[in-house]
Amino acid sequence: MPATVIDPSRIPGWGIDADPRNDPTYPMRDRSRDDSPGMNWSRPPLQEPDVEVLRSIEHNRLPAVMGMSTPPRGLSGAIRRMAFRYSESQWAHWLMLMGADRVNVVEGLFQDLRRGKIPNIFAEMGLGTELKHNRKNFLTRLVMGFATAFVLAFLLTAWLD
Repeated sequence: MPATVIDPSRIPGWGIDADPRNDPTYPMRDRSRDDSPGMNWSRPPLQEPDVEVLRSIEHNRLPAVMGMSTPPRGLSGAIRRMAFRYSESQWAHWLMLMGADRVNVVEGLFQDLRRGKIPNIFAEMGLGTELKHNRKNFLTRLVMGFATAFVLAFLLTAWLD
């Protein structure tokens, strides 16, 4: 492949950030002439939590802003609390959080039933869309699900006999 010479003046937008007066990030990026130790602005006031917020053991304080719409509760909340006893660098932390997510799904189903709402699991899992746009994968998952259920039922009946 032959090397070609590119004329930068013919490329639209080339060197657009070369002029510091035209670069909105320039003062933050150029610290070469700055004698201050770093941040020169005052930290915003911290958001006051009104629900339980779980905090990593790596951090000694909460962040300035946090989500509080779904505080930990029930069995999934207990699993999450236990997960935050471990460091973020340990698998147990993340595996427990993923497990808590799965438990939370089941808790949500029971909560819907308790409120008198029958959940539309087929639609909530996006199975209609998958059937329409990814039929092969949908059918593969369906067959594998039935095969797994059949094997489990067979093993369970053999174990009970």
